[in-house]
Amino acid sequence: MAWHLTPELEAFDAHAGAFVSGDPAQNTIFVTITAMLRRRGLHAFSARPPRFGWYESADGQVEAVFVQTPPHPVRLSAASRKAAEELAQLLTAADDSGPGPSGLSGVGGPVDAAEAFSARWCGLTGASASIHMRQRLFRLEDLVAPSPGPAGRARVADAADRDLLLAWYRAFAAEVGEHHMDFERIVDDRIEYGGLMLWEVDGAAVSLGGATRILEGTSRVAPVYTPKQWRGHGYGGAVTVAVSQAALDAGAREVLLFTDLANPTSNALYQRLGYRPIGDLVVRHFTYPDGSPAR
Repeated sequence: MAWHLTPELEAFDAHAGAFVSGDPAQNTIFVTITAMLRRRGLHAFSARPPRFGWYESADGQVEAVFVQTPPHPVRLSAASRKAAEELAQLLTAADDSGPGPSGLSGVGGPVDAAEAFSARWCGLTGASASIHMRQRLFRLEDLVAPSPGPAGRARVADAADRDLLLAWYRAFAAEVGEHHMDFERIVDDRIEYGGLMLWEVDGAAVSLGGATRILEGTSRVAPVYTPKQWRGHGYGGAVTVAVSQAALDAGAREVLLFTDLANPTSNALYQRLGYRPIGDLVVRHFTYPDGSPAR
């Protein structure tokens, strides 16, 4: 049993594509990241190239995968503790063309796998790990619109809304602590395929909902953002219903979303709208004793 690392997306697709597409809901992060890299090229996320890997059992079956698009954390699929620890050890020995022992900014994935990787990584490098976010993955079962719903209506955002969308994306990212994001690329891509909706009241936008392209029959709702001055009126729930229904109407067989477990309000809201939990994840960030920056 062993990990196989490659800088080539084609090799990852050839060896691990069936594993990813075999459960596109649980592997939603890998579905969307690799689709973006195919569409925009290997430098879609940064000037540094990504790294991919898959873990094979003794009989050649793929049992786990990872992707890293520097400077973002390693994203690890469900994996045995042994596989997660072996990946951490392998990456500490990587050369300077990839993540090195003082290079990884963090790790994210299903709780058991991410925690096993994190513990081994910190033991080998002297890094310390802090929890950036605990997440829950939800899948839509039966969409339930709020009743009574708030005033207003949803509409698809277009190029005329670009400045507003950029401002709200930046505000959302600041609130959740996401960095190193190319907001202009993200917003332009979403506008291109109609993946953003605004909830309007009396012609003024008060909330934003987005959804990924439909890939492997799935679409993931993200982000959902309401500026502070308009929270508490049900606009976030209403725009979530609108964007979820739009994904279903466009042909998605499954609609997914992530929540921050530190936010009980949103977790309760999405369950009222018909979303059901299917797994928990954690994202840990690393800091290093020598003060070297994560790469």
